[in-house]
Amino acid sequence: MNVVLNILVGVQMLTALAMIGLILIQHGKGADMGAAFGSGSAGSLFGASGSANFLSRTTAVLAAVFFACTLMLAYFGHAQPSGGGSLLERAAIAAPPPAPAASNAAGQIPAGSEPAAQAASAAASAPAAPASGAGQIPSK
Repeated sequence: MNVVLNILVGVQMLTALAMIGLILIQHGKGADMGAAFGSGSAGSLFGASGSANFLSRTTAVLAAVFFACTLMLAYFGHAQPSGGGSLLERAAIAAPPPAPAASNAAGQIPAGSEPAAQAASAAASAPAAPASGAGQIPSK
């Protein structure tokens, strides 16, 4: 599926660049008026009136291809949504878990630290408040 999306993006970029070039090459409406009074040449590579027809038709075809690529990219973008939805939801999922409470090498709580151990276990059992606004976003 990624290959198809990459091809569509490539075709869309190429048609956009070709449309920009063709639009910049074309003469405006006022250019024909100047050519009628002798300030421009009536003959060109495509003939007296052939350039306007060729360039405008090519631009219309490229615009149709660009529009079709845009519609297909929009369809494929909504057809298979990515895993997390928004960046905040993905950041909340990928956040590392909090570090465990420190203990000595034997794995036992040192004597005289019973209130601290009870406070640590109470803090561990209570739900942690989110560090950012990611936890406050309602899920779908």
